[in-house]
Formats: sequence, C-alpha cells, structure tokens
Amino acid sequence: MEQIFIDRFIMPQNAKAEFTERMQINRSFIKQLPGFIGDEAYERTDEEGNFICVTIAIWASGEALKNAKELVQAEYQQQGFNLPAMLQRLDISMERGQYNRFSN
Repeated sequence: MEQIFIDRFIMPQNAKAEFTERMQINRSFIKQLPGFIGDEAYERTDEEGNFICVTIAIWASGEALKNAKELVQAEYQQQGFNLPAMLQRLDISMERGQYNRFSN
C-alpha cells in the first residue's frame, strides 16, 4: 500500500532561502531512491508573515519509505548535515506524519 509522507514547516521569512535550498537538495536525492513515486511542495505566508511550506512524498510501500528514511539519514551523515540543528538555528518548526490514502 502506498505511503504518503507529509512535512509541514513554519519559519520566519529570513529562513526561506536557506530552507528552500536544502529542500531542493533533499527532493533531488529522494527522487532517485527505490520505491519513490512522486512528490509535491506547497507554500504560503501566514498572517504573521511566516513562511509555511508543506512537502508531500509518495512511496510505493511502508518498506520503501522506511528504507528511504535510512538512506536519507546516511546521506545527511555523509554531507555533515544536521537537520535538527538547522531547524533550531533558523527557528523552524516541523510537523511530520506518515499517511495512507483516505478511502470511503
């Protein structure tokens, strides 16, 4: 069963450029991984002027998503990239979840 991985990021406008650059690196990487089906990204600015970004990645199965998470973490280690540190430094909050398609 397909798995949908959704992240929602909220940040001050001054974090947008660095965040967007990092997001593009990550999106390019995951598109090469086994089980990747597709992704999308959406953005808006809220009433307080914060930048909000929602990313959606669709994976062929729970196993494909699990493997992708492990490969992303290994890639981060190789790059010397620390996601929690970047989020903290740029004052970015993140909500993350794994979803299934809704069926009636």
